[in-house]
Amino acid sequence: MTLIRPFTGLRPAPSRAAEVAAPPYDVLSSAEARVRAAGKPWSFLHISKPEIDLPTGTDPYAPEVYAKAAENLGMMLAEGVLVRDESPCYYVYRLVMDTHSQTGLVAAASVSDYNTNRIRKHEFTRPDKEDDRVRQIDALNAQTGPVLLAYPSAPSVDKLLASASAETPDADLTADDGIRHSLWVIRDATMISKLTEAFDSMRALYIADGHHRSAAASRVAATRQIKNPNHNGSESYNYFLSVIFPHHQMRIMDYNRVMTDLNGMDRTRFLQRIGENFSVQLRSTPVKPEKSGEFGMYLPGQWYQLQIRAGLTPSSEPVERLDVSLLQNNLIAPVLGITDPRRDKRIDFVGGIRGLSELEKRVDKGGMAVAFSMFATTMEGLMAVADDNKVMPPKSTWFEPKLADGLVSHVLD
Repeated sequence: MTLIRPFTGLRPAPSRAAEVAAPPYDVLSSAEARVRAAGKPWSFLHISKPEIDLPTGTDPYAPEVYAKAAENLGMMLAEGVLVRDESPCYYVYRLVMDTHSQTGLVAAASVSDYNTNRIRKHEFTRPDKEDDRVRQIDALNAQTGPVLLAYPSAPSVDKLLASASAETPDADLTADDGIRHSLWVIRDATMISKLTEAFDSMRALYIADGHHRSAAASRVAATRQIKNPNHNGSESYNYFLSVIFPHHQMRIMDYNRVMTDLNGMDRTRFLQRIGENFSVQLRSTPVKPEKSGEFGMYLPGQWYQLQIRAGLTPSSEPVERLDVSLLQNNLIAPVLGITDPRRDKRIDFVGGIRGLSELEKRVDKGGMAVAFSMFATTMEGLMAVADDNKVMPPKSTWFEPKLADGLVSHVLD
C-alpha cells in the first residue's frame, strides 16, 4: 500500500462546477446554509448540510438527515449533475485568495498510514463529531469532505504539480467570497506514477484541517474490514479523500481571543498584573502582532501592545513555545483564571479573517471585557508539534482560503 493513490473521482459535469461547489460543511450553521443554498438546487450544501431540505429545527444528527443526503446525492447522479471519472486519476487543485495562491494534489490518502501516525495529527477529536462523519460516509458510501493535508518541502513535487496545471483547468470558478477554485484532472499514467512515488518517499504528511473526517474514515475502514471476509487492503475504504498542499504555500491566519470579564479586577489592577509577565505599551491604532511573543490587547476604547518578558519562552518544547500557549500560560490562566479554554464559557475565539475591527466590536458592543490579537501559528510550529506526537491548544490555527466541498468526492466501492 502506498501513502497516496489515484481514484475515480465523482465530480460536477463539465460547466456545472459553479452550480455545485459549496463552502465546507463545518463553517456554516444550518440557518446560514439555508440562505446560501436558496435558489441553488444543485449546491453541494444539499448533500453536506441536508437538514436544509427538512423542516426548520430538525436535529442535524437525526437519521432522516443522513437519508436525505443520500437521496440528494442520488438525484444529482440521476440528473447528470455529478459524474464519475472512468479511470483512477489525481487532481491538481489551486486556490487563489487576493494575492495568495496555493497549488496542491487531490488524492486518496492511506488510512493505514494515518493509523500509524505517518499522516500526523495535532488535535484531539470529539466522539460526537466523529460519529456524525461516520454516519455521513456510510449513508453516502462516499467521502465528500476532503481532509486538508500538508507535505514538507519537496521542490520536485511542486514542479510536477506546476506542470500538470499548465493548461486550461477542467473546472474553474470564483465563489461568492471571491476565492478562485481551479481543478485539473491528471490522467497520464506516467505523471500519476511519478506523483505516487514522490509522495511515497516522504517520511510524513500533516493534517492541517479535517481531524474528524480522517478519524471517521479510519473507523469506517476498520468496520468494513471486519465485515469483509475477502479484505486485502486494496479496497477504496482503506483510503480517504485529501487535498495535499506544500507546507510553505499554506496560509494560517491568527485565531484571536475575547473574554467576558477581567476576573474581578478593575483596569488599573488588571494592567498591573499583566505587567508582571509582559511589557505593556499604549497604542493609538489596532495592534496586529508581527512576531512571536508579541500580542495586541484591546480594552474598551484603547489598544495596547504586549511583549512577553525575556526568559518566559521555553527553549525547546514545541507546544509551550506556541504563541497561544505563551498567552494562555502567562496571562489567561494566571491573571484571568481561565485554566480550561476548551470548556470555560468566559472565553471565545475569533478567526483572523474577520479582522481586528471585530475584536473592537466584540468589546465595545458585544459584551466582552477584553480582546487579544495573536501572531499566527506557523506551519513549522504545527509540524513540530505533530512530529513530537503532541496536541495543539484549542483554536490554534485558522486556515484560509478554505477548500470547497463538491469539486471531487471519493466513492467507496
